[in-house]
Amino acid sequence: MRHVRNLVVILAALAVSGCVSTPRFLMPGPPPPPPSIDAVVYGGPDVTGAIPGAIPGPSPAVAAALVRADDPDPPYTLDAGDRLRVVVYGQEGLTNTYAVDAAGRITLPLIGGVAARGRTTAELARVIAARLRDGYIREPHVAVEVESYRPFFILGEVAFPGQYPFVAHLTAETAVAIAGGFTPRAYRTEIEITRPTPQGPVRLKGPMLTPVRPGDTVVVSERWF
Repeated sequence: MRHVRNLVVILAALAVSGCVSTPRFLMPGPPPPPPSIDAVVYGGPDVTGAIPGAIPGPSPAVAAALVRADDPDPPYTLDAGDRLRVVVYGQEGLTNTYAVDAAGRITLPLIGGVAARGRTTAELARVIAARLRDGYIREPHVAVEVESYRPFFILGEVAFPGQYPFVAHLTAETAVAIAGGFTPRAYRTEIEITRPTPQGPVRLKGPMLTPVRPGDTVVVSERWF
């Protein structure tokens, strides 16, 4: 009995000092969220984040087009059909009007073809100046402005569908007015716009005050009642 009593005293002392601890049972945590379908199929990180079933956001092309649709005055980017006035100060032989061709380029003396598609006029001016500086003109000063914009298109339930010259601050509502107004069967609340982007055309839907850009195709749908 004395040995048992001594053993109990020793164990009690160890428990108080922390050398012996009673076992603790921890509740298991929630299981990790399953990977997204994109991560399983394509590999790499889970693009949807840690929320199971999350829907990925729009592609960069769609996101950019949506931003431009909401911005009443986004920077204008050039494309085929635009006519540009290029001024190279002190160089009358280079100063002229140039059309952006189907490949999205303009062709100047000395430097040949220059890509204009997707660039603003300021960006194009910088590219032309850099090309001229490379062995042709020591300090070229270049300015580019749009002389005439590429047209827009309107289809569907309007009086005169077709191609029209672009005008500043154009909205879907004024585009319909330019095309002669709605037909009696037109759906007058929402329109559809197909907008070209460097990654391909993007289709948007919006109210009648949605800004229209050069090259856009506006479609007015038919109402069903």
